[in-house]
Amino acid sequence: MFPHEHLLVALLPVVAYVAVRDRHLPTRGVTFAAAVGSQFPDLVDKPLAHQFGVLPSGRVFIHSLPFAFPIAVAVLAYGHYTERPRVAGAFVAAYLSHLVGDTYQILLAGQVPPDLLWPFVAAQPRPVVPFWAGVDGINVRLWTAFSAVVLGVTLVVIGRDIRRQVRRTTRA
Repeated sequence: MFPHEHLLVALLPVVAYVAVRDRHLPTRGVTFAAAVGSQFPDLVDKPLAHQFGVLPSGRVFIHSLPFAFPIAVAVLAYGHYTERPRVAGAFVAAYLSHLVGDTYQILLAGQVPPDLLWPFVAAQPRPVVPFWAGVDGINVRLWTAFSAVVLGVTLVVIGRDIRRQVRRTTRA
């Protein structure tokens, strides 16, 4: 799936859930978490595979359930600890929807895609240069730069939040 498709598949259910349950649109935090969660696997895996050659494919590592489940548990635990379960839930739901979105055809056929079980199962073979790379791989470099910016901003937001939480607990 393309980034905008992942965003729509993740954000529409979150918006619908909040609208039906609370009769208003999601908060900025919930929307931001869902947007980042919907792109998170590609923000990490695509640059590591296509720009730096560290991974065998752009759909392993963060796309893999052995890594996704501990990340999801950690995010949900942090959301519970900080009393923001909806923000955490939006990220996790969007993140997992990304994995389903990338593999739904194989899942509907009743099979488990090998990418979901990496590194325990070899990654599905794919071309070295992805179809979306463009002439001289310019789109790979642009995606890597975009990934660095989004992940950097997200880390700053999380870092500030963690500092705020630590200050709050030390004062109490």
